[in-house]
Amino acid sequence: MDLSATEADMVYQKVQAILRGLDIQHPTQQSDPGMLRWTLHKSLDRNPNSGNIMVGVLIKELEKAEEEDNLHYIIPLLHTLMFAITKTAYISDELYERVYVFCKKILTLPKPYCTIGLDYAQRLKTEKKVPGFSYQKMVVLEQNLKRNVNNHQDRVLLFLDPALVSEAVCNTLLRETQASQMSHSPVSCMTYVISNCIQAAHGKDCDIALLQQMLKDKSTEEVELWFQEVLLVVERSEQENASTRQKHSERLWEIYKKLISSQEESAMLKLQRIPLPSPKFSVHLWTDDDQLWKELMLFMRESLTTEAETEYVKEPELSLDPEGNEQHRISVWSNDSGIERDLPGTEEKESAKLYRKPCIKKKAADVDSAVLLQNLTKAPKGSRAATLQRLSGHSTEVPTGPDKLPTARVVILGDDRALGRLAKAYYSFRKREARRPHRTLKANLQFYCIPIQGEREETLAEMEESPTMSDMCELSTYLGQVDPWYDKNINTLYDRITKLALMPPCPSRDSTSDPFILDVASYYLRFGLQPVFFQIYSVKIHFRDLTLEPVEDVFLSELKVDPQDCTFTKLNTLTKKKAAGDARGAGIQVHYQKALASNREREECLVMKTSGAIIKTIPSNETDDLVCLNVYIDETGKSSSFGRSALCKLNGLKASTIQIRSLDLRTLSLQLDKDSRRVYTNVSSFEVSPCQEPGYSLQKMRASRAHGEGKEDCGISRYMTKSLLLPINTFAGIIQ
Repeated sequence: MDLSATEADMVYQKVQAILRGLDIQHPTQQSDPGMLRWTLHKSLDRNPNSGNIMVGVLIKELEKAEEEDNLHYIIPLLHTLMFAITKTAYISDELYERVYVFCKKILTLPKPYCTIGLDYAQRLKTEKKVPGFSYQKMVVLEQNLKRNVNNHQDRVLLFLDPALVSEAVCNTLLRETQASQMSHSPVSCMTYVISNCIQAAHGKDCDIALLQQMLKDKSTEEVELWFQEVLLVVERSEQENASTRQKHSERLWEIYKKLISSQEESAMLKLQRIPLPSPKFSVHLWTDDDQLWKELMLFMRESLTTEAETEYVKEPELSLDPEGNEQHRISVWSNDSGIERDLPGTEEKESAKLYRKPCIKKKAADVDSAVLLQNLTKAPKGSRAATLQRLSGHSTEVPTGPDKLPTARVVILGDDRALGRLAKAYYSFRKREARRPHRTLKANLQFYCIPIQGEREETLAEMEESPTMSDMCELSTYLGQVDPWYDKNINTLYDRITKLALMPPCPSRDSTSDPFILDVASYYLRFGLQPVFFQIYSVKIHFRDLTLEPVEDVFLSELKVDPQDCTFTKLNTLTKKKAAGDARGAGIQVHYQKALASNREREECLVMKTSGAIIKTIPSNETDDLVCLNVYIDETGKSSSFGRSALCKLNGLKASTIQIRSLDLRTLSLQLDKDSRRVYTNVSSFEVSPCQEPGYSLQKMRASRAHGEGKEDCGISRYMTKSLLLPINTFAGIIQ
């Protein structure tokens, strides 16, 4: 009893420290909630018996926060609680019921509390009936273990841009991921699942140490057979409405007795530590712009191959011939004519009788429409409506995709430059999908962002004014403002990853003992399931050289405009006074559509001299949730006919679209997403507008050709997603 009281007091103190850190705007390392959360969950590995104590303390604090209306505590505590439930060796029915009742109680709260509460209530309903279900599902999906019950693959793709991420960080991540995968082989993971399912159901009534030893002595084929049998029991108990925890426990007890056979159990039974392996990270050095598309296509091909290998043979369809007799017909898609003589490599025989193969010829237009309709279910709620409010959270407007679809999780490690490159790659990927509907990614695609201090060559002047995280990671900073738990867990990694990478490895410790970076990234992947959607913007660039074709590109966070020095020729003679006047700024014309909350169209035009401009898409604070362009122009003179402009460097205008044109001989230079590799020079004018979904643009073009101009939004295009949005996953979405 004394040990339990001491353990309960230690857990309580750690939870209180996390809550105090949530109340501090800029916590120190000692009061960092993210680090404290990590140490709290690590204590479960050292003492498996503390699981019930931790769950009890966390649910008590959640109930207290809900009663006292401390809503900012609920989501951090709830995610911490659910991870503790997943790692806990054994939980009593009373605790399960208590957590389940709380999750149902917060369904009356606004979003995102009710959304997360509903998700966890559904999980707990299954967990009560099938203890250890969350652990089993997590390990099987993350480790891509073979299953005969329901084939499903997950893949985690970690992209590192070597131009932005230091070599030390790349080597550290490669070392941690490889060490984790080597220490947790597929057979070991199967053993973990078998042991955890039995221990979660029976607790101290079974000898898990003996069970693990018996599994260790078995061959790989035998372990896999027992693993499949356990999965069958879990799936059966989950799907049966009348199934109870007792019935599920009885089924697992039979497997347990068969496994240990006649071996004598220990007299002192206790809960055993069962590791929770990190997801299998596939690390990629991002050197090719098409690398994202290639990896996703390779992942889809592997998923389809695995599905074909494990899929059960279905009954053939029955059809009637002209005489009324039953015939077996196999329905397959075919690109040929259906006539056997037309097959390549078949010799033509004039006397041969022509007959059709049992197949259905593909109709391209119908199939394209079917694929487009299928893609509508991927659209976030409100994305097809004319709204300027930023979207977040999962869609409740349309049903989610089938559970059998694999999930590709793309993790981007870097700053706004890496995310800008992601937006460009995502746009290119969606264009390929629109042009080739049959190659649409049949998977759930999720994006994660982990900010990191990028590499840069510092001069003496730059060292005096080094860019901060808010300068180079505006998108991550905004996510931290709308989701404090993202800020405490992920944004704190900005400079910490670099510091940890530069630390020499301790020779006396195992490389897999405390992989902090990998642990935090795994926690983010497992519980960061609420996306925040960011509009991708398209820019059409016209050059001074008329022989060059206009160029279209996309950006996500920022477009910087700088006047270029004029190159003088004999045909372009100017006085020194005129040249000196031009050096103070370039004359530009700004034509824009003002962004209004009412979404009414209002166009304005301004003429001025400027020394530069910045167009930002990320709001500077969390209260500004309008999706629009924030334009900041540094004006150097008075406008020609509009008096003093309302624009200045401090308070910019809000626009939905904008066009800027140079009025004198000086050209403009454009830099996209703060990336020195994405610079356009000798620009005479450019136009910025929200990037349209490529599938919508293609369908609108087809409708225009078929029905004439002015009828682009007829037919299926009116129901399609119009804007291309990039979803970045967080723990809560946007907390108002």
